[in-house]
Amino acid sequence: MSRNIGVAVSQPKRNCDDDLCPFHGKLSIRGRILTGITMSIKAHKMIVVSREYPRPVKKYKRYERSSSKVHAFLPSCIDVKEGDEVRIAECKPISKTVSFVTVEVIKSGV
Repeated sequence: MSRNIGVAVSQPKRNCDDDLCPFHGKLSIRGRILTGITMSIKAHKMIVVSREYPRPVKKYKRYERSSSKVHAFLPSCIDVKEGDEVRIAECKPISKTVSFVTVEVIKSGV
């Protein structure tokens, strides 16, 4: 049985017994909710999400495209492949570089 995490996202189809899952465990989410493209799923239970955003260039009064990488925890009940567009939510720090958790796959990639 999935619990309500307070964000309008689709519930995962599978169940898991992971304590760090926001749907089936005790992990609460707070703060920012970001979307991006999955770049890497090589690490155990972690993905790297690349997100693009416009950055202002003051000298030319224009914007340039910039990107950053965010590490996110991947619960076992969510299936993600490289190239998928995912939604991640901020949570408590899980490790040195991981402070986000994957909550939804928006669109399957290439």
